[in-house]
Amino acid sequence: MIFNNRVAVVTGSTQGIGLAIAKILAKKGIKVVVTSRNIDKVKKAVAEIKNDGGEAFGLKCNVTNREEVKALGEKVVEKYGRIDILVNNAGITRDSSFKKMTDEQWDEVLNSDLKSVFIVTQELSKYMESNRYGRILNISSVVGLSGNYGQSNYSAAKAGIIGLTKTLAVELGKKGITVNAIAPGFIETAMTQEIPEKIRAEIIASIPVGRSGKPEDIAAAAAFLASEDAGFISGVTLSVNGAMYRA
Repeated sequence: MIFNNRVAVVTGSTQGIGLAIAKILAKKGIKVVVTSRNIDKVKKAVAEIKNDGGEAFGLKCNVTNREEVKALGEKVVEKYGRIDILVNNAGITRDSSFKKMTDEQWDEVLNSDLKSVFIVTQELSKYMESNRYGRILNISSVVGLSGNYGQSNYSAAKAGIIGLTKTLAVELGKKGITVNAIAPGFIETAMTQEIPEKIRAEIIASIPVGRSGKPEDIAAAAAFLASEDAGFISGVTLSVNGAMYRA
């Protein structure tokens, strides 16, 4: 895969899928900007990447706050001169049945998981436009395609990301920017570790390839879509789920 010394911003990149993506991009020679609302976690992730021989720069950022995102872009460009790759990964869950879901639970997830993609992409894609080159990856979810009990807010946000991805691909394509989404299936992360063991076992048993996914499985797909080799792929949602959902 070809990268040519690019600069990448990965949101929510201090653990799980985001950290795995940041690490694989750094191993490819990309300068990686790690972001999170927790500066201690940011420092730890940056140290891990540097210990593996990669180059990383960490910044605290609340991706739902436009002013903080704007400042993030300015700091990255001040340090590296450009932004070539953006991975919108930051997100949360606030699960509840639809009947019991509160306005607060709905708004918090839609803001963190969907509106943040709108804000971050709007603020950072302008740097890609000026260079006539960019790769934007939005992390959706299998539940954005299939739905899931107790996750109406999360499913709506992740489905929204897919729709937004398709529109951005149309609007930004003429600027040399590709926009794609990845829809992970059941991945071993801190989020899925909270699921009761019996339910976890049932989910894994339903996956045709016979195992749960790893953050590295998603990272490998992200690395390809972020590369120059993927220049004619845009507006696509790539399911990485072990054939868990096949529609």
